[in-house]
Amino acid sequence: MKDYGLILVGTGSGMNIVGPYMERNPGQKIAIIDKDEPGGICLTRGCIPSKLLLYPAEVVRTIQTASAFGIAADIRAVDFGKVMERMHSIVDRDIDEIRHGLSTAPNVDYYPVTAEFTAPYTLRAGNETIRSRNILLCTGSRPLIPPIKGLDRAGCLTSDTVLKLKGLPRSLAIIGGGYIAAEYGHFFSAMGSNVTIIGRNQRLLPDEEPEVSELAAAELSKYMTVLTGTAVLEVERSITGKRTVTGANISTGEKTAVEADEVLVAVGRASNADILHPERAGVRTDKNGWIVTNEYFETSQPGIWAFGDAVGRHLFKHVANFESILVFQNAFLGRREAMDSHAIPHAVFTHPEIAAVGMGESEAVERFGKDNVLLGLARFEETAKGTAMGVSGCFVKLVAHRENERILGAHIIGPQASVLIQEVINLMYTVEGNTLPVKKGMHIHPSLSEVVERAVGALMPVDLYHHVRQHEKQHMH
Repeated sequence: MKDYGLILVGTGSGMNIVGPYMERNPGQKIAIIDKDEPGGICLTRGCIPSKLLLYPAEVVRTIQTASAFGIAADIRAVDFGKVMERMHSIVDRDIDEIRHGLSTAPNVDYYPVTAEFTAPYTLRAGNETIRSRNILLCTGSRPLIPPIKGLDRAGCLTSDTVLKLKGLPRSLAIIGGGYIAAEYGHFFSAMGSNVTIIGRNQRLLPDEEPEVSELAAAELSKYMTVLTGTAVLEVERSITGKRTVTGANISTGEKTAVEADEVLVAVGRASNADILHPERAGVRTDKNGWIVTNEYFETSQPGIWAFGDAVGRHLFKHVANFESILVFQNAFLGRREAMDSHAIPHAVFTHPEIAAVGMGESEAVERFGKDNVLLGLARFEETAKGTAMGVSGCFVKLVAHRENERILGAHIIGPQASVLIQEVINLMYTVEGNTLPVKKGMHIHPSLSEVVERAVGALMPVDLYHHVRQHEKQHMH
């Protein structure tokens, strides 16, 4: 039995705690366990590899629109193998650096094995039994595989295995209509695949604002087939290796069959905690297998902490990084600070890009009442820079409280959405959290940031907002 000052399970955002912990406890030995390649999901098969793929897709779409600006440009070929190779070389370099660091760090024992609890504070890691009164569970998540008839026999790709593809599938059916579907649909269609997205919800990207979902579906439909409100009933594989995905319209029951070379399942994420057998350690999980913690990220067993994807709340790398700072303070500095969740942002790197923070319109109205909510909308093409870029239909939607215009949320669809939203996020973390700095702050002209300024200037009561939008729609038709 080996005793450690700290045991860390997972090498994602939990690694942020290792340095500060070791500085405070010099000479103390710690154990770091990860059954997968080191670096966590974000680096090994999540945000980083996918964004390395999505940038070439963006380049393709830019070239395809060049003729609108009087530039004749043709894409002679897309070398899918080279696109994948570039991604792997960058990711592998980072993984190797982390592995080297873990293997050579003094006072760190690195266990690249699957571990499981045998008792409270005790784990079996490979052939070793190890123990600590301080354990951090940063176990991440894995792709959720739904119980669809024939899927296991037909075989499918997930966001993990899709990165291992050597050749471009001529056709791809994506089951699911969320972030992963929108991002990989964009990537594979830009690379040259014939893509069909099959989503169960009536809207593509159902967690976004209805106006955002509507525009995203319309724009993506220019490059692929988007089926919403469709439940997948069965997946079959023929002798030739082709898959047939059979779905039924949830409202009408009408059946659709989609034939594709590959099927990508993107219906969400599942907990990895079961591999650890947390129940043997007295660590509670919820009905979906996510680790249960209090507001300070401590599990039901004192001294054992969990955060990031492991707790199943906000499955974003930037949230896990943010939480790691709080866990270090709460676990080792004796402070008690809960997570402030009022302004958690996210982005969907599809085409056009989408970003959001805080509340949507319906949540704000439900919470504060319609009369206390203001909504503002500004279109990219209403700015000089947006016009110069030939952007049409894209917009910023702002949600604010009527009293002092405190910002409750923002929703952007359009180029650089993930950059533009930061102006709003930062304001939401100030004491007043209101729109005043946007109004008082000078915005460079002509720049895209003026679209945020215009959305603030356009704030109006909810009913008036919908009246104006309705009028605009009739005008457009």
